[in-house]
Order: sequence, then structure tokens, then C-alpha cells
Amino acid sequence: MRCGPLYRFLWLWPYLSYVEAVPICKVQDDTKTLIKTIVTRINDISHTQSVSSKQRVTGLDFIPGLHPLLSLSKMDQTLAIYQQILTSLPSRNVVQISNDLENLRDLLHLLAASKSCPLPQVRALESLESLGVVLEASLYSTEVVALSRLQGSLQDMLRQLDLSPGC
Repeated sequence: MRCGPLYRFLWLWPYLSYVEAVPICKVQDDTKTLIKTIVTRINDISHTQSVSSKQRVTGLDFIPGLHPLLSLSKMDQTLAIYQQILTSLPSRNVVQISNDLENLRDLLHLLAASKSCPLPQVRALESLESLGVVLEASLYSTEVVALSRLQGSLQDMLRQLDLSPGC
């Protein structure tokens, strides 16, 4: 019989048993720091200051607005929509923000797992099927409105994280 893998596992067992988990407060602090970083990146893009996150723009209703109470699941879903929108934009301004959103979603998944509430996988959203048509018609407006609303949503999420949101 081949016992090689078993022996290797037994040899590694003492090392594996001493690995410490990252404290959840550290994950929450990292989440807040990343949110602040993304907000700063959005502020650094000068043309995003021209539109209020509350302003209604015809044809851009699929971009999420502000939500006063957010669960971890709703936060993840909102970030998935913004990530999908930003990856559709050809602007170089949003590439790093899109990558940061992916990392932020991973941190939210860790927070949710710590509360024993795994977040459902977000699939392609039907509301974004018309995104290509909207981008052709108003690329600049879509970027400005999306970034402005994302900034507002992130600030809401930051406040909610202090209140320890539910699943």
C-alpha cells in the first residue's frame, strides 16, 4: 500500500494545528480601510464631483442608489452590480476601483462566514443586459453617475459596518 500522502499529512499536522485564524475584528478593520481607500480613489477622479449620488438620470436607473439599512448580503449584491458596471467601462480610471471592489467582496464573504451566513453567489444580473446600449449612448454620464453612487453606497456600508450588520 502507498502511505506516502498519509505520512506527509501526519508530518505536517503539528504545523497545521498551530495556525491561528485572523481575528474577525482585523477583517472588519481591513474592510473599513479598503472602503476608505476606494472612496479616496473616487475622489481623486475629478469629474465625479459634478453629479450628486441622489440625482436621477434617465436610462441609468439600473445603477443602485443609496440604501439606509444594508445587510452583508445586500452589500455584496450591490458591489457585484457596481463591479459589473465598472468592468464594462473602457475608462482606465476605474480599473483599480473594480479590482478593489473584488477584494472588498472577498472581505465581506469572510465577515459573513464568521457569522455563519454564507453569501449566495451573485450571478449575471438581468438589469444590466441593456448596459451596452446605455454605454454607447452616454459613456461619460454612466461613469460619472456610477462612481458617484458607488461612493455614496460605500459610505453607507462604512456606517453599517460599525453597527455590525446581519446576514
